[in-house]
Amino acid sequence: MFQFQMNTDGFQTKTEFGDLQISTQNELGYRPNQLFVASIVGCSGLTLQKILEKMRISFADIHIATNMERNPDIANRIEKMHLEFTVISTNATEGKLEKALELTIKNCAMIQSVNNNITITETIKKE
Repeated sequence: MFQFQMNTDGFQTKTEFGDLQISTQNELGYRPNQLFVASIVGCSGLTLQKILEKMRISFADIHIATNMERNPDIANRIEKMHLEFTVISTNATEGKLEKALELTIKNCAMIQSVNNNITITETIKKE
């Protein structure tokens, strides 16, 4: 269980890694939408990394760019998100990367937790 404590700037919690500050002000902590996007990107990126390793696809790096669309009329909620994965690899093929991406989306807990409420699209390419 996570325990969050209110402070003058928002909320905070202690994790094994350190303190996590949450605030609506950028200079005082992470904004909730930044944490949300980081959860999706972190989960999908780590899942893709494991899948590429299991598929024996060598890679030097993975970059993930993302953008999102929010609805200002309904609580400024996030309605759409696009993830663009770039895999730095010498032996990956387009077909293998597409298969890896399919498995990533299927096995990423964060994406599966929100996929009925947010439209998430993905692309993957090799550099």
